[in-house]
Amino acid sequence: MDSNTQNNVEQQQPAQRIQIYPPITIGVSPFWRDKYERDAKKYWDQFYRRHQDRFFKDRHYLDKEWDQYFSGSGRKVILEVGCGAGNTIFPLIATYPDVFVHACDFSPRAVNLVKAHKDFTEARVSAFVCDLTVDDLSKQISPASVNVVTMIFVLSAVSPEKMPLVLQNIKKVLKPNGYVLFRDYAVGDLAQERFSSKDQKISENFYVRGDGTRAFYFSNEFLTSLFKEQGLDVEELGLCCKQVENRARELVMNRRWVQAVFRFSDSVEYSPCSEASTKVDLCCEENVQPKANTEPIKDFVVDMSEGMAIEMFGVPTTNDNEVIEIELGGCKFNIKVLSKEYQHTCKSTGLMLWESARLMAAILARNPNIVAGKRVLELGCGCGGICSMVAVRSASIVVATDGDRKALELLAQNVTSNLRPPLLAKLITKRLEWGNRDDIEAIKAMNNDGFEVIIGTDVTYIPEAILPLFSTARELISSNRSAEKGKAPVLILCHIFRRVDESSILSAASQYGFRLVDKWAKGSSTDQSQSLISSWFPENNLNEHIPTSALNIMYFQID
Repeated sequence: MDSNTQNNVEQQQPAQRIQIYPPITIGVSPFWRDKYERDAKKYWDQFYRRHQDRFFKDRHYLDKEWDQYFSGSGRKVILEVGCGAGNTIFPLIATYPDVFVHACDFSPRAVNLVKAHKDFTEARVSAFVCDLTVDDLSKQISPASVNVVTMIFVLSAVSPEKMPLVLQNIKKVLKPNGYVLFRDYAVGDLAQERFSSKDQKISENFYVRGDGTRAFYFSNEFLTSLFKEQGLDVEELGLCCKQVENRARELVMNRRWVQAVFRFSDSVEYSPCSEASTKVDLCCEENVQPKANTEPIKDFVVDMSEGMAIEMFGVPTTNDNEVIEIELGGCKFNIKVLSKEYQHTCKSTGLMLWESARLMAAILARNPNIVAGKRVLELGCGCGGICSMVAVRSASIVVATDGDRKALELLAQNVTSNLRPPLLAKLITKRLEWGNRDDIEAIKAMNNDGFEVIIGTDVTYIPEAILPLFSTARELISSNRSAEKGKAPVLILCHIFRRVDESSILSAASQYGFRLVDKWAKGSSTDQSQSLISSWFPENNLNEHIPTSALNIMYFQID
């Protein structure tokens, strides 16, 4: 390497810490916003397929909170909107022998769960599929025949633009002076605060969860205005706060819900001055402690099972993952990754297994000489670590790194479950954010001689990350400049070109003294018969190892 290049490398300062994914919360893109709306039924159907009737707890507090609306002489007809698995229906018919319940949900799977319940009987319950933003309720229920409508944690799943359509629909079947009993998420709930720190905001107070279902958080003002504009007067309105503690997970969660009762009056038009008659009964306010040992507040939290409370706050659970089975070189690997139904809202790309990692792992399994007896470093390996686990069978030592803590936690599980001694002792997982001085020095302390092979799969798709990538690789690659064939240290990148093109990668590589020795692209028109990389593939079965035709491989050495 000439003196000018040497000076250029020495003068380059390591870049600032950088995330592979954008660190700024920008919210949900228009594409995904429209998809969540269009596929809302599908996401809730998947929800009930996964959780069955285990997610929500039965609502046994209904008689304590709203007994006066369900009891009394004569038969009461109830409409349960968004019935789910029946957590409102079955406590109601068990407590009140004279009620009849119409129950609807737009998830066919949820309705089937209701019909399969041991206490279901057509004499007491009519369950049917209905999308209240589209389907006409009066085709299922006689107009003006319902005494009470229950809406418990259901309106929040509807986009705010379509909430008036829901209320207009239920008014068709609600008797004059009939009631709507309401309970749902309130602004300031901890779940909303968690969502606000992620890219999961659809619109004001409206968010998407990791599984594609959505949640709106109501303010008293929004809720009052929404119902009054549809001729539903506020009879009671309360904000309830409760601190939920999960000692096993060492979590303290501050929950906030709004509870209200509305009365249908077909003779009153909405007017702001009519709000004076609203009864406001706060369970607690900001900076005010809730009353101790009062039953309504105690019961206010039991709508959800513990699992739901944990999951709504974004705390990972074991059910968030799925296992991918891969067979390479006669060895089977079970790789745990983030489940597909959660990947669309996950900022970390490291919780998935990418095509380039599959290809590179297949190459290493077929060509162990690439890493045989060498010190190997994998950059941005993600949770799968499949390349590192294949390489460790031939290498002297392998260090698998990533900058994402969640990816590293899952990586450690995958390594432990797929490798056995002595291979397990040769593969080390380590945190490494490119350009981070502390992380780089920690890697150097493990191996003073540097690494003879550095591998990176799908690590070139963020423009801001390219310079820190090559800067970090230069600091950690071996200083050995052996001219012997196959002995010179190398950097191998396998990727699909996305937001960073080849010329930008080559420009960044040259700034840190890396020279492109060989490259390979599936379907390239150039003659690759003499290519080093092409020799890694079998002559007659290339496609078996290539999951997509867009993959590229770049092979660098130090000048």
